[in-house]
Amino acid sequence: MATEGSSNPFEGIKKTTEIDGKTYSFFNLAELKDARYDKLPYSIRVVLESAIRNCDEFQVQKKDVENILNWEKNQSQSVEIPFKPARVILQDFTGVPAVVDFAAMRDAVKRLGGDPEKINPICPADLVIDHSIQVDVSRSADALEQNQELEFERNKERFVFLKWGATALKNMLIVPPGSGIVHQVNLEYLARVVFNDGGLLYPDSLVGTDSHTTMINGLGVVGWGVGGIEAEAVMLGQAISMVLPEVVGYKLTGKVDQLVTSTDVVLTVTKHLRQIGVVGKFVEFFGPGVSQLSIADRATISNMCPEYGATVGFFPVDEKSLEYLRQTGRSEERIKFVEKFLREIRLFRNYNDPQEDPVFSQVVELDLSTVTSCCSGPKRPHDKVPVSEMKVDFNTCLNNKIGFKGFAIPPDKQSTKVPIVFDNQEYVLSHGSVVIAAITSCTNTSNPSVMLGAGVLAKKAVEAGLSVKPYIKTSLSPGSGVVTYYLRDSGVTPYLEKLGFDIVGYGCMTCIGNSGPLPEPVSEAIEKGDLVACGVLSGNRNFEGRIHPLTRANYLASPPLVIAYALAGTVLIDFEKDPLGTNPEGKPVYLRDIWPTREEIQAVEKEIVVPAMFTDVYSRIQQGNKRWNSLVAPEGQLYPWDDKSTYIKSPPFFEKMGKDVSKPESIKDAHVLLNLGDSVTTDHISPAGSIARNSPAARYLGNRGLTPREFNSYGSRRGNDAVMARGTFANIRLVNKFLSKAGPRTRHILSGDEMDIFDAAERYQKEGRQVIILAGKEYGSGSSRDWAAKGPWILGIKAVIAESYERIHRSNLVGMGIIPFQYVGGQTADSLGLTGTETFSIDVPDDLKAGQELQVKLSDGRTFQVKTRFDTEVELTYFRHGGILNYMIRRML
Repeated sequence: MATEGSSNPFEGIKKTTEIDGKTYSFFNLAELKDARYDKLPYSIRVVLESAIRNCDEFQVQKKDVENILNWEKNQSQSVEIPFKPARVILQDFTGVPAVVDFAAMRDAVKRLGGDPEKINPICPADLVIDHSIQVDVSRSADALEQNQELEFERNKERFVFLKWGATALKNMLIVPPGSGIVHQVNLEYLARVVFNDGGLLYPDSLVGTDSHTTMINGLGVVGWGVGGIEAEAVMLGQAISMVLPEVVGYKLTGKVDQLVTSTDVVLTVTKHLRQIGVVGKFVEFFGPGVSQLSIADRATISNMCPEYGATVGFFPVDEKSLEYLRQTGRSEERIKFVEKFLREIRLFRNYNDPQEDPVFSQVVELDLSTVTSCCSGPKRPHDKVPVSEMKVDFNTCLNNKIGFKGFAIPPDKQSTKVPIVFDNQEYVLSHGSVVIAAITSCTNTSNPSVMLGAGVLAKKAVEAGLSVKPYIKTSLSPGSGVVTYYLRDSGVTPYLEKLGFDIVGYGCMTCIGNSGPLPEPVSEAIEKGDLVACGVLSGNRNFEGRIHPLTRANYLASPPLVIAYALAGTVLIDFEKDPLGTNPEGKPVYLRDIWPTREEIQAVEKEIVVPAMFTDVYSRIQQGNKRWNSLVAPEGQLYPWDDKSTYIKSPPFFEKMGKDVSKPESIKDAHVLLNLGDSVTTDHISPAGSIARNSPAARYLGNRGLTPREFNSYGSRRGNDAVMARGTFANIRLVNKFLSKAGPRTRHILSGDEMDIFDAAERYQKEGRQVIILAGKEYGSGSSRDWAAKGPWILGIKAVIAESYERIHRSNLVGMGIIPFQYVGGQTADSLGLTGTETFSIDVPDDLKAGQELQVKLSDGRTFQVKTRFDTEVELTYFRHGGILNYMIRRML
């Protein structure tokens, strides 16, 4: 990677080693001969190695290396350090905007007199197209083919644009659609574990434009999700500025029970760590219990790191990691240098040796034998519900007032039943009816144990004469083609299909809201009876409005449990007491009768999941398919924008940008566009899912001649800022204190008119008025969506005042030049008596400091203090430039 400044002051510890006749070099951290090194958590050792290797006294300085070495003292002191990851990974929903920004930056550089070809990824970037496919067709042998056909029909413009990017932008690998979910492809194929850059060895590390990038931590690779904006800067060679984190040691002991899955473990860990509070911290797993977990199990736990709030959930490399590399078809040459290098620099772990345990900021412990079968929901991934308590818990939620665990259904409406006719047969829907059952998402479809477990359970269910009601939208979307191989070779595929779990595509699908439409009789019944219908999915996110607008309750569960609840047809079941159904002889069949043991599943896995599967699937991955290969992309270094395109549009971010930096803009008489409460997620903010027919985005597309059938999803239109701005805050579950009813609406304060949020923002802009947002705790939690910051920027939002922020979203706001302010001294909007109808003024000084407190002046004469949440000097620099990409353009000039 390119560096600037003087030569590396640590060249003296650079050593060579020979493996099978080949000579490799590396920075041997053991040669520091510093006692502090062996005390460092393994995750921090990776950060240290990057600092030493990239030390140029410019972006990375010797004092930064010293600060990291001194982690034990500095960990809680908010010490700022730079980190240069080895690579960047993107998926298409965030990859398209990144390539759009690169194309627009090239235009800006040319306009300002520079060389546009300088705008290229310096840091290697892998882009996996996995978010475009939707479950339009299910329960059909042709579902996969039909869904892929529709995917290309809808997304041709985007795919052509990405093909242009693949040739115009250097150092970027694009994995074509139909290959799998980005995180599983990363785990099974893209992850290097150790980089070999022309003979120089160093640890693989990365940032990704999806919060579940952390899944790769399970293989011993340090990586986490960042905003698309921050990822683009890393691609341009910038170091990430971060605060040296505390590291929580999570000790695992004991052994998982035979009837418990890795999903149960991760949901238990998620709730536990949420209670402890690990936001902004690294979590590193250790202890003898780790050696009981496969890499797939570890990856499942690491995957849900965003749900428990940590930056990483790291498992250092051990013997099982090497076994996994062999199983997934990595070369013996790679495995040899991975092992030798990591042992040399003391990054190789023996979990059964407590002498290797480093120092941690805090240690917490989980005995794996205490984990029981569970789900999470109905609205948040960390709200764990033991399966034995699901029936009682759901009924309690019906009674509770509206909230994360409540739907406020009146007692006289809780027994509502609505008959439907489907396939000429009558059924009855009620509260708790399962209408979506999806084996989906990166969390579980990478794990052979739970996927084969689902298959074995399906086989036993079919053999017992059980079936799934035909109106339930069942689907199976594996994370890679390898899953298809081992399900087929183990003989369970026909049984999954018999229950309606046909393969519908390779991608995120239901977990990100691409669940497709429900059958019309089902939709009508839910709306008619105002039913709390349920989705059950093997995903990682179940926030309101995400999975489907009509499933108010959504539960995360292991793949076998997804099938179990599909068989039951309701979540109002106690599996211990209530049968799933009856066999042909009329005898009741209970879940315990068909539930496979871990030992049973592992025996199948050991026999079936072999390296040849991975080698075969991934040897063809870059070849694409006929549809991809038939696409013809434009040529040239500058993209020829099409003004008529509703998918790809040159964004406005750099239109008014000049060569010189202007003074920071103060907040003057700003109106509140939205007055929000706690836990507003990026699903509430960022456009996601289908485009409602009565929305501003629908009107925009309709005015350009598109029919509702052609609207596609917001995710697919992330390359068009006009659509995305109109979809910002368009979530039907958004609760705005200005209104009595949830929805994507607000009140224009001056006129009192209630209107769509985009229309209100547009009116304020036309009136020449600034706008801000008021929010509560955990503002911006959820997926790392850059449009959750880009959209507000286009709406004219200058600042947010919140009680606290999710890490990635706060970083994205900074990256777009939006000021994240935070209440101080435990104050809140309520404690200050803020109604949101006031106007707000905040003088932003030219010499603003990171973390500086400023005074807010209200139109009624009151004042209060807020903290400026620029946490580092680098973030402050980005703000002064109007955003991180503006800074990069000026730097290139």
